[in-house]
Amino acid sequence: DRINMIELSGNESPEGDIVEGFTQAHEEIKKAIKFQKEIVEKTGKPKATILLKEPDGNLKNKIQEFLANKLETAVYVKDKFERNENISRLKKELEEYLTKEGFENIKDVEPIFENILDELVHKNVLESEKRVDGRKLDQIRDLHAEVGLFRRLHGSGLFIRGGTQALALTTLAAPGAEQIIESMELNYRKRFLLHYNFPPFCTGETGKLGGTGRREIGHGALAYKAIFPMVPSTDEFPYTIRVVSEVLSSNGSSSMATTCATSLSLMDAGVPLKKTVAGIAMGIIVDQQPTTNDKQQNYKILTDIQGPEDHYGDMDCKVAGTDVGVNAMQMDVKITGITIEMLKEILVQAQKARMEILEVMNKAISKPREKVSEFAPVILTLDINPQKIGEVIGPGGKIINGIIEATKASSIDIEEDGKIFVTAPDRQKAEAAINIIKGIVKEYEIGEIVEGTIVKILEFGAIVDLGGGKDGMIHVSELKEGFVKKVEDVVRLGDFVRAKVIKVDNGKIGLSLKALG
Repeated sequence: DRINMIELSGNESPEGDIVEGFTQAHEEIKKAIKFQKEIVEKTGKPKATILLKEPDGNLKNKIQEFLANKLETAVYVKDKFERNENISRLKKELEEYLTKEGFENIKDVEPIFENILDELVHKNVLESEKRVDGRKLDQIRDLHAEVGLFRRLHGSGLFIRGGTQALALTTLAAPGAEQIIESMELNYRKRFLLHYNFPPFCTGETGKLGGTGRREIGHGALAYKAIFPMVPSTDEFPYTIRVVSEVLSSNGSSSMATTCATSLSLMDAGVPLKKTVAGIAMGIIVDQQPTTNDKQQNYKILTDIQGPEDHYGDMDCKVAGTDVGVNAMQMDVKITGITIEMLKEILVQAQKARMEILEVMNKAISKPREKVSEFAPVILTLDINPQKIGEVIGPGGKIINGIIEATKASSIDIEEDGKIFVTAPDRQKAEAAINIIKGIVKEYEIGEIVEGTIVKILEFGAIVDLGGGKDGMIHVSELKEGFVKKVEDVVRLGDFVRAKVIKVDNGKIGLSLKALG
């Protein structure tokens, strides 16, 4: 009768459609569960009875007495680090008190302490809507958004929500810098990369700055799902895009902060993002007392949960999207699950929060910058006949490498359909490479006027360099009207001439000076 996990990818999906989709899916899940129960009834065995260790009743009473007037004062403060210090100090005082009272088994104190704190968080939210930092149930912590923090970088965005801070940095590169994915099932390329880093110092700890772990993979993937539908196509923006999110400080939902920071950073870099994307983490506190037919289960939904509300709360539901709909959603629970009615309320409250965050982000940057950074590479594109790709590449890559060396372009990438991407440090170098390629693939037509330098004199004519590795020949009879005894009587080596194309045959080009009149 409940949903206990959600993984959703969308493209500005309306909240109403999401609820309808989950309602239909839930009905199918019920059929699967019914089938499983039928199997259990036929072939299942009685479950083993597991006796859980119960804490010492006297110890629990003593702990409750000691914490009665101290726990709430220690925990219910706005600052995370002050709260952590208060709890640490309180635990130490509790252990000293219990030692004096003659209790030796102090290792049982921690789970009892945690249970009492869990009960306190539930009780205060359910009975008086009191949160640990004093906010209202639907209130977001203080927000801050900023872009353009580093001039030398292609794009940067800082997003702060309370004690959670994410700094996203964007780098633009050539199409050839795409990540190549090769697996047993799929081979493809990724041109948009989003990497999430969660260093120890972001939670006030020391530790090794190591490799990618479960958190980095999962949180990065969630932020990627939220942003990806808004990334422009290759035709609109040919760059390979990499964003790295550094979590500078964490106190709840750094993945949603990463989503917001990434959106800011991409627009600062001039990436024509279709819409601004924001995300929020929602929580729920549920009364675990059994319900009856005439009494619904009591629960409260929390907007923008932080540390204690995530740890002691009953749900972590992240919702990210635009002002129109949801792009990504992820939920896990510590209880049996949530009902469809709960889900409806969660999405409504999350939408309200998302609009508030988007408003703050739009004040920092409301649309992508018109130009990419002066430090970003320039990419120019050209479409050629796919049959001429070999001519551009040359034997062993000789031609294409020669173009790169001559023009100082960074790279030249060619797709199978004939689309060419020239990447260079500046526009002048990119245009120089494009012009050479145009010369190589140019298809000359009869009647066309061309220009070039005489590079070779023959007994029966002269060879003109047309550029791009192409040349044409002016037969002696086409040098001028009347009889020409020697070619050098009309043109000499090194002369720059204008001529008309009078013949095109299997790549051989015939030119005429006299046809110009």
